[in-house]
Amino acid sequence: QVQLRESGGGLVQAGGSLRLTCNVSGVGVRTEAMAWFRVKPGQTPGKKRELVAGMTRSGLPTIVDSVKGRFTISRDIDENTLYLQMNDLKPEDTAVYYCNHLMQVYDWGQGTQVTVSS
Repeated sequence: QVQLRESGGGLVQAGGSLRLTCNVSGVGVRTEAMAWFRVKPGQTPGKKRELVAGMTRSGLPTIVDSVKGRFTISRDIDENTLYLQMNDLKPEDTAVYYCNHLMQVYDWGQGTQVTVSS
């Protein structure tokens, strides 16, 4: 059974940085295309969530335009962990952040709250 545990969120001022961590068990981050997603305030999570950044099995990153140049996705294969480095945070980045397979096929974890104050 795949389990996803996100951490690292918090309250920061605009322009600040956070590093999110996703501890993955039950599947390898090297063998699956993994990604970070988010749900902004007022949005209904539903089945599909907003993609923020993804990484293919070969390690090729994909960053959506809204965070390009500010967010970086990476992984530690030995630790089976996915990361999201977020720099120059903006109030519109406020959301609950989740990790999952790029196709969102696993059960969702609890997510980690990121709040950016102006």
